Amino acid sequence: MNLHELLRAVESFDAVDRPAERIAQRIRRVLDGSVVDDLLRGSWLGHPVHPLLVTVPIGSWVSAAALDALPGQRTASRRLVALGLGAAVPTIVTGYTDFSTLEDAPQRRVGAVHAVSNAIGVICMATSYRARRARHDRRGRCGL
Repeated sequence: MNLHELLRAVESFDAVDRPAERIAQRIRRVLDGSVVDDLLRGSWLGHPVHPLLVTVPIGSWVSAAALDALPGQRTASRRLVALGLGAAVPTIVTGYTDFSTLEDAPQRRVGAVHAVSNAIGVICMATSYRARRARHDRRGRCGL
């Protein structure tokens, strides 16, 4: 299966429709028309905030992985993992805010799968950070 076929399969994954719709409706009920909604969606910037924020966790975690390959960079790598985790919080919040405005079912399906897969990634990085803080650096790098 190539990437194009995989994306089409996610767009057709209708098992997520009902829970995705409920989550989106709940978020909309809380935020709709509020100043917070405009802030989180980036109306003030003229561009969604979520795509801008994702660069911090991704960049931090890729940089941590690169530093893991170098001797003597344990502390810097651990700090980058922590920075990515901290930045993940507003990134998730803005992502769910954007998700709540999606009307198109295939887009919402992709958004739901995106959210779940990224949640797994954040859990993995939190587990890595915990191991690194306990000075189990090899486990934190490799999940061993």
